Amino acid sequence: MIVVKCGGAAGVAPAGVCAGVAAAVAAGEQVVLVHGGSAEIARLAERLGVPQRELVAPNGMRSRYTDPATMEVIRLALLGQVRPALLVELGRLGVPAIGLSGLDAGLLRARRKKVLHAVVGGRTVLVRDDQSGRIAAVDGGLLRTLMLAGITPVVSPPAVAEDGAPVNVNADRVAAAVAGVLSATRLLLLTSAPGLLADAQDEGSVLAEVELAPDGPLPPSGPGMAVKLIAVKEALLAGVPEVVIADGRVEHAVERAMAGAGTRLRLAAPRRLAPLASPAVSADTP
Repeated sequence: MIVVKCGGAAGVAPAGVCAGVAAAVAAGEQVVLVHGGSAEIARLAERLGVPQRELVAPNGMRSRYTDPATMEVIRLALLGQVRPALLVELGRLGVPAIGLSGLDAGLLRARRKKVLHAVVGGRTVLVRDDQSGRIAAVDGGLLRTLMLAGITPVVSPPAVAEDGAPVNVNADRVAAAVAGVLSATRLLLLTSAPGLLADAQDEGSVLAEVELAPDGPLPPSGPGMAVKLIAVKEALLAGVPEVVIADGRVEHAVERAMAGAGTRLRLAAPRRLAPLASPAVSADTP
C-alpha cells in the first residue's frame, strides 16, 4: 500500500500523477492520493482580489498566512477545482475514486496553532489570528474501508480543529500522517524538484539516498524543501520504511519514483556501541 502526494506547485502534472496511480491500482496496489494546490490557491486569490501574505518563522521556515479570506480561497481552490480535476482524470482512467477533505466525517483532526512567531521588519512578532493547525489524528478506518471496497481515496486539506472549525494544514504532513496510520510501505512526495539537492541551484545534484537520524537535525535544504523533510521524518518515525521525494513534472512520475528516481529517504540504523574491553587481570591478583 502506497501513499502518493501530488504537489500543488506550478509545473507538477496532475494528469501524469493520476496515470501513475491508475497503473499502480491496476497492478493490485492500494493507493491513497493526497494533494496540495499552492499554485491554484495563488491564482484564485489573485482573481478574487484576496491579498496573500507569507509568514517567516525565526528559524526561516515559511508558511502561508491563513486569515479568514484566505481560508475561504483555500477551500474553493482545493475542494472546488484541484480535487474535482483529479477525480475526473482518475475516472477517465477507470479508477473508482472518491474525494475526501479533512472535514468529511472528521477524517483529519488538527490542533489549532494559537500563536505563531513571525519575523516582520527584523523583529519577532506574535500572530494570533492565523487559521492553521498541525495534524493530530487521521481516521485510517475510513480510508481502509474505502480501499477494501475497491475505491481510491483522494484526500485534501483542510482539517477540523478542536472547536469544529476548519484549519489549514500542510499537505505534505497530511500525507505523512496518512502513510503512518495506514502502515504504508512507501510514501511518494511528488514535487516541482527532481529530489533533494546537494546544491539548491543545481537540479543535477540530486542525492540518490539520504539517511535521517531519528533524534538528529534535518539536513540543510533549499526553499520549500524544509517542510517536506519534516514530513519525511514524521512518516519514517511513524513506521513508514521509505519515503521518496521525486519530480512530479515529468511523464510517468509515479513509476519513475517507484523505480528509483529522486531521493530515497530512510531512518539511519541506531549506532551500536562497541563492548567495553574486560580489564586485564595479573597472575598475582588475589
